[in-house]
Amino acid sequence: MSKENGKLIIFSAPSGSGKTTLVRHLLSELPVLSFSISATSRAPRGKEKHGHDYYFLSQEEFSNSIKKGEFLEWEEVYKGNKYGTLKREVERLWSEGKHVIFDIDVVGGLNLKQQFGDRALAVFVGVPSMQELENRLRSRKTETEDKIQQRVDKAHEESKRADEFDVVVVNSELEKAKADSLKLVSDFIS
Repeated sequence: MSKENGKLIIFSAPSGSGKTTLVRHLLSELPVLSFSISATSRAPRGKEKHGHDYYFLSQEEFSNSIKKGEFLEWEEVYKGNKYGTLKREVERLWSEGKHVIFDIDVVGGLNLKQQFGDRALAVFVGVPSMQELENRLRSRKTETEDKIQQRVDKAHEESKRADEFDVVVVNSELEKAKADSLKLVSDFIS
């Protein structure tokens, strides 16, 4: 697969929707997919590792990469925390013969879809309700109360953009959401 015929599969959603679980499922089922590791200016959380979960860059490194035009897209998702997709990451995966799958915020996902058009499948992962989303965020036990509220507020805004995606998968029952996602992506890449 080359830069000319590699595809992008974009999973975007509010934090806590289950998009990471769905992306991991797809990676385990479809060996032709490879995960695009995002860059971020935030510090690692828990057991996150550089080059595996994210490329952790200092604020200065991130800013320099922006100035050099090294990102396909980037955004300050939460105050002081930037996230982005490095061009070299996508090119690396395409050169390995893979289609690239993303677990990315809503604005970043829409930016990629706009750039790559029909070569990209943009999937919005919805939640049954905002209360369910809040429950999921709390059950993680990784965030402060302030962060949880920030994420819930952001989720309200992000959900308003769901109709800008190619398709919405509502993750109310995980096994059904996994099956629906697998069919969508399999059809897209074949």
